[in-house]
Amino acid sequence: MRTLDELIEAIHQEALRADFPIDEPVYEASGKDPRRPILFAGSLSAPICSFGRDLGKDEVKWGQPQIGAGGKLVRQGVYRKFIGEPTNDDPRLERALGHVLLSNTVPYKPPGNKAYSESVKARFRPFVAEFLAGHWSGNRVLSLGTEAFRWFSPYAEPGAADEFWNREDRYEAEFPCELVAKSDGGETEIRKPIVVCPLPHPSPLNQRWYPRFSGLLKARLDAIEAS
Repeated sequence: MRTLDELIEAIHQEALRADFPIDEPVYEASGKDPRRPILFAGSLSAPICSFGRDLGKDEVKWGQPQIGAGGKLVRQGVYRKFIGEPTNDDPRLERALGHVLLSNTVPYKPPGNKAYSESVKARFRPFVAEFLAGHWSGNRVLSLGTEAFRWFSPYAEPGAADEFWNREDRYEAEFPCELVAKSDGGETEIRKPIVVCPLPHPSPLNQRWYPRFSGLLKARLDAIEAS
């Protein structure tokens, strides 16, 4: 299997191979290479991965997923669960990263606040799947919003993700599936059973669910600890 550094460089080379939408001014303002992926933050040995849609401007600035307004809600929830009430000497809630892995469907920032197309997600899917299946030792994924949840639909039976998403209790129920990834130039297949635990997208624009997000996150973390 490729090392993590080799995987990140492979993503970089794929980004250089052909153009796709990237919010280059945001990267340039932070002195960052727009084609260098921001794949993850946190602990590869954490039992939980918080999996979002894509990067925002704060994520580019700090070089970490889920550090903007929505991501901080995730970090706060993890912090309170495993450490205690956040303190002023840790403004970016870095201590939470010892207890969770943070990643996204695509390790780049799209222009504006629009999700990447299915073709872009498919282009980078093999790398993200290899990362989650081969480098992360946990097996519980907190998917944030519709786009992040649907990223896992190819790893279940056809139609299973749509059926699950139509359930009224989708933010309490669990969605088991099996990641399948290739490594070493396609020579090695990696299979990894995981459980996806959906949450709503933690955005203030999500008026129905935003006020409930922290409570739903706490319930998820409590249930994972008890399982």
